[in-house]
Amino acid sequence: MKALVLQGKNKLAIEDFSMDEPLTPDDVRIQIRDVGVCGSDVHYYLHGRIGDFVVEKPMVLGHEASGVILEVGRNVLHLRVGDRVCMEPGIPSPGSASTFAGCYNLDPGVRFWATPPIHGCMRETVVHPGNFTFKLPDNVSLEEGALVEPVAIGVYSASTAGVQPGDVALVFGAGTIGIVTALAALASGCSKVVLVDVKEKKLEIVRGSFSQNIICVNSSKEPLDDAVRSVAPEGVDVVFEASGSLAVIGSFIRYLRPNGRAVMIGMPSAPAPFDVVAAQVKEIKVMHIFRYRNMYPRTIKMIASGTLKVRPLITHFFDFEDAMKAFDFAAAMPEEAIKIMVRMQHEAPGR
Repeated sequence: MKALVLQGKNKLAIEDFSMDEPLTPDDVRIQIRDVGVCGSDVHYYLHGRIGDFVVEKPMVLGHEASGVILEVGRNVLHLRVGDRVCMEPGIPSPGSASTFAGCYNLDPGVRFWATPPIHGCMRETVVHPGNFTFKLPDNVSLEEGALVEPVAIGVYSASTAGVQPGDVALVFGAGTIGIVTALAALASGCSKVVLVDVKEKKLEIVRGSFSQNIICVNSSKEPLDDAVRSVAPEGVDVVFEASGSLAVIGSFIRYLRPNGRAVMIGMPSAPAPFDVVAAQVKEIKVMHIFRYRNMYPRTIKMIASGTLKVRPLITHFFDFEDAMKAFDFAAAMPEEAIKIMVRMQHEAPGR
């Protein structure tokens, strides 16, 4: 089948790629329609590795996807041929200790699309476990379905934080994950969210497309302290760190109220400084997340209800034939881009 294949560092091509994927009774076969370009995909393209995960042989990219069911295994009872679906890309071992403990996302042996040596989904079809495949409601488009994967991170972050009605949150980083976390925090009950970054064009997109209850702050141009005090004089209830910035990790405690909470989402490139004493004297609860678990059904319901309006996140579309251009565009990190979407197949009008 045709697939977007990473052949090595800075070597990307659309090629005929042989995939041996028999359908088991517990699987479904899916025609891929839309795939989002994730920062991890771009990182593999540019560097050939992320930490200990090294691309040692050709690998298909992509893990944020939606599609249409082509074939259903006999044990899969909740899906039918023709159903429009999205897919959770990380498949844990059913017998692992983490899976039995209810935290399957932490299974060290999880098979996650486009994480070496596992092939991703930027190809014509995939075979996927039915238990990790979710039907989309009629009012959720396939392009929105492809957004469920990154949006689930924001929903999981808000859930981990234990957001309460009326909370005020501070989100560091206005990339895709920071924005979806701000949206999920509002949808989960926050009254205000301060979103901070230094990239003005990304902040302008948020100001123009989303709730006025997201207060955008360009910290290179205006004091963050003043913005926080204007909505939370004693400090915010929750901080979501989605930037991975070493400087932010070393200083975010100052913006939290006593007994506040912090959720660490971004992954810094090096060991980060952390002021333990500043956290202790405020009894700050610091939590961490890794991807998500059990969030797809909740996220789909929030999108379908209109609680989470995610369509404005998609700022650029590329057809599959231009997928290499999409990656070069993403690698340039243009400020005006949030989510870049590759259309593998075009959706029928009105769906």
